[in-house]
Amino acid sequence: MSTLRVNEVFFSIQGESTRAGRPCVFIRLAGCHLRCSYCDTEYAFHEGTTRPIDELVKEALSHPTNLVEITGGEPLLQPRVHDLMRRLCDAGKTVLIETSGACDIDAGGACDPRVVRIMDLKTPGSGESTRNDWGNIARLKNHDEVKFVVCDRADYEWARDRIKEHALTGRVHAVLMSAVFEQPKGLEILGQKGLAMRDLARWILEDGLDVVMQTQLHKFIWEPQTRGV
Repeated sequence: MSTLRVNEVFFSIQGESTRAGRPCVFIRLAGCHLRCSYCDTEYAFHEGTTRPIDELVKEALSHPTNLVEITGGEPLLQPRVHDLMRRLCDAGKTVLIETSGACDIDAGGACDPRVVRIMDLKTPGSGESTRNDWGNIARLKNHDEVKFVVCDRADYEWARDRIKEHALTGRVHAVLMSAVFEQPKGLEILGQKGLAMRDLARWILEDGLDVVMQTQLHKFIWEPQTRGV
């Protein structure tokens, strides 16, 4: 029986990406090899249970939405995630995967071409920018999205320069930028001060960047540290 280690499954409002605001089923897999300073899902590093893929597909299909997101942790650390995503695509679902830029997003050809990859390129403020796999730029498809979480002005300039260097706005469906939320220090993360959204908005406008500024909408609907939303 094919299984995955799962942290949680829930039905909520999509808080990020160009599909923000839409009802979505989230399947959060357990485990991550990064320790970003602002990580808001530290609980997914180790907490999880083993569940059959058949069961996960059935649960995802039980909710009244066409949208399913696989997230983490880092979901690409579990190779069987590609079986899950393929099954969901075959069932007619729009499947998103939220992944860092530190894993091969094609997984050596295992990733179903129908899957939309939302790739989070780690900025210096995350503490993990040296882990980015720059080979992923060539692996991006035009329906994918690239995300930058901006911690400060230096992060913004770094992201702006990478967007231009790799011509990202012409390569993918959307380039996303978000101002980091304040995150307390955890057991394994350093924590991060928040960045005012108005500052990020001003910088984007001053430079005329062709990006989508996004928030984490769920953190405005519910308390920022609430799980399962």
